[in-house]
Amino acid sequence: MAQSFDKFLSFQNRLAKVYRHISKQARKQGIGCYRIYDHDLPEAPFIIEAYEDKLYVSEYKRRHHLSEEEYEQWLEACLDIMSKVTGVDKKNIFVKLRQRKEGRGGQYQKVAEEKNEFVVEEGGLKFLVNLSDYLDTGLFLDHRLTRQMVREQCKDKKVLNLFCYTGSFSIYAIAGGASEVVSVDLSKTYLSWAEKNRQLNFPEYAHHSIVHADVLKYLKDLTAASFDLIVMDPPTFSNSKRMQDILDIQRDHVVLINQCMKALTQGGVLYFSTNYTRFQLRSGQLHATQIKDITKATTPFDFAGKLKRQCFLITK
Repeated sequence: MAQSFDKFLSFQNRLAKVYRHISKQARKQGIGCYRIYDHDLPEAPFIIEAYEDKLYVSEYKRRHHLSEEEYEQWLEACLDIMSKVTGVDKKNIFVKLRQRKEGRGGQYQKVAEEKNEFVVEEGGLKFLVNLSDYLDTGLFLDHRLTRQMVREQCKDKKVLNLFCYTGSFSIYAIAGGASEVVSVDLSKTYLSWAEKNRQLNFPEYAHHSIVHADVLKYLKDLTAASFDLIVMDPPTFSNSKRMQDILDIQRDHVVLINQCMKALTQGGVLYFSTNYTRFQLRSGQLHATQIKDITKATTPFDFAGKLKRQCFLITK
């Protein structure tokens, strides 16, 4: 491993530089959960995120030509650097290996049973995160600003959160004074997680419905003009056995968005987001009065220049 010393030094210097800059901005804004590093150097293929006093480290799977022992030594050396730079104890660093693929199609896949669950705060609200057992933590940090936008727009409104995952948008909607919030997902695990998040923040709030359903079918069955605001952040691709159809967001987004338009009251809005990097919105086929690309406006400081998703505000 001696010949790799320069690469370790490069990683340490790079991490120290970005951590100094990003952690300073996070402190100024009172943010405890943020992304520090995203594969800045080829020899250190990690995503590193702070969850208050803990680090979530996601390593991209690649061909590294190391023996198992050499790989373990390399990883330990990298973790030592992360601990040294951030001041986070190594026992509070959680590492996951992720396949290099697009989108959030695999977000329901369990990878461990360690139950490293913690409550963190964002925007004065509490969220349960799990840093070991799933491909994602339970809180998508790139949507921090989008969640705040929803919060500011939903006073006395009926809100629908589709592909709701752990319900973070729903919690922000309740915090913003929504008259009713409906959260829909196909995963009972994540709906249960969404309910735990509600209990953490608003145990008395009675107008939150958790719906276990295939979103494609649920939208078809919705009554017209049922909601004032809809959030839809679907996976890029899903072929769950529990779904009637395969979801391909590039192919299916026109139908999905137009069904949302039908479900909205006049002047109602849809926040639509996708992680598919080659996504192209077919705006000419949408039944909307206004379509606004809000990707830049919803990009947090810790994702500047690195964000792979797109986000649109679509008005009926």
